[in-house]
Amino acid sequence: MGIQDHYLDEQVLHITWSDGKRSKYHYLWLRDNCSSAFHAITEERTFDLLSVSDDIRPTAVSIDGDKLHIDWSEGDHRSSYSFDWLRKYAYSVDFAQDRSGRVESWDKRFVDVIPQGEHEAIMHSDAALLTWMEDLARYGLALVRNMPATNEAVVETAERIGYLRRTNFGLTFDVRSVPKPSNQAYTADALPLHTDLPNHETPPGYQFLHCLNNESSGGESIFVDGFRVLEDIRVNAPEAFELLANQQIPFRFHDDDYDIREHRPVISLNYLGEVTELKYNAHLADIFDLPEDVMHEYYLAYRLLMRQLRDPRYMIQLRLGGGDMVVFDNRRVLHGRRQFDPSTGLRHLRGTYVDRTEFRSRLRVLRRTQGQGN
Repeated sequence: MGIQDHYLDEQVLHITWSDGKRSKYHYLWLRDNCSSAFHAITEERTFDLLSVSDDIRPTAVSIDGDKLHIDWSEGDHRSSYSFDWLRKYAYSVDFAQDRSGRVESWDKRFVDVIPQGEHEAIMHSDAALLTWMEDLARYGLALVRNMPATNEAVVETAERIGYLRRTNFGLTFDVRSVPKPSNQAYTADALPLHTDLPNHETPPGYQFLHCLNNESSGGESIFVDGFRVLEDIRVNAPEAFELLANQQIPFRFHDDDYDIREHRPVISLNYLGEVTELKYNAHLADIFDLPEDVMHEYYLAYRLLMRQLRDPRYMIQLRLGGGDMVVFDNRRVLHGRRQFDPSTGLRHLRGTYVDRTEFRSRLRVLRRTQGQGN
């Protein structure tokens, strides 16, 4: 892609590309990101931004082939930028969509096309692991079939991606009915849709739930894509959406050993205004302490979200069997289960978490090693 036109103003280099897109590059940004500003081996930034003034500017701009060269007003320095690099890191409006995530939301029809991977392939083939992880990143939920019937299998599979996240429930946890539960998950009761641990400073990223046994009556797993629900609320009730994104509410988990609390908005947005997280757990919501002038309106917005999450249009239901594992983005996909009868048989799921940071790092490395860029 070539450059059709360019010009300078007081602080910015303006470029019009041959496909009609326009981009702006501020002089301080360009100087700060000259290739000479990074260590040749570690690629960490070594340039001291305070070594130049606020008023640094180009004295000359030239184009040679597919590179743009800038001679700077300070330090007798020349920088060179490839066209591909300039487009890759362009931060103007015309390029904003290129920088957004490859995410596709879903509703109840997703139950027929849930991505699946085979445990053996995922464990021994990076290509198979990459394909499965790409689907998981895109849709926020995927299955693994034919898992070994061992307590270690969930850990070994999750560690193909990254190191595990330890929480107050441990490095791993067992979901089954126990006589003295510390959490509703450890009962036979129905478990309403929720995301895990919004009471933590950073809630866990991807949750892995390996079904070791499911012989009881009931206990079907249910899932809803929070992103799809929020897309519809944003269109149909924008004021409610803004309240959920801008106001923080308290979450709390406590037992004999822990008292973990955090204030956070139910919806998180990135700099493009895209939804990146949904934190929702009605059982861990503490006593709301919102400003008095928004309390009533917030409750209306919160109740709207609750109703939408229960709408059958969005919900999928799965009956996991022994050897199945479901993996989902805990800050996007809500999960729950139907009530089950423990007297009819054992229901035992074993779980762990891998944070988004580790997941995304592994995905970038796999893309690079499998020749798909990063």
